[in-house]
Amino acid sequence: MSTDRLTMESWPIYINHMVDNRAARSLDRVFRALASEPRRDMLRLVAREQRAVGELARHFDMSLAAVSKHIRVLEDAELISHTNEGRLHLCRLNPRALEPARASIEELRGFWSRQFDGLEAFLAGEPRNRRAPKHGRSGRR
Repeated sequence: MSTDRLTMESWPIYINHMVDNRAARSLDRVFRALASEPRRDMLRLVAREQRAVGELARHFDMSLAAVSKHIRVLEDAELISHTNEGRLHLCRLNPRALEPARASIEELRGFWSRQFDGLEAFLAGEPRNRRAPKHGRSGRR
């Protein structure tokens, strides 16, 4: 057996052309945005009704600049959209942006559900009081 592959300076690169990188990056942005508790709270607020950025800021113990940064992350993930009405910047939830995340979670839930069902079936087929084989002499001479 050769160990040449262990010392190769560059490994071959395999590309899965079936993966849509744009969709994966979009999904990553959604999960990144949802990973922050203040951003999830902001989404809950704008899910009820559209809100001005200043109004959102009043709900949080952070500066207006910090709230604006969180809003930018939510906008980059397309979870919220905003419109300008005069001096007000109004934010509203874009629920369609959550669909790929929901579908991804549902796919994973289905996978793990099947895995656990298989494990349960396997365990159900095993005798409960199965004894381990005795080590030592077998009694034959």
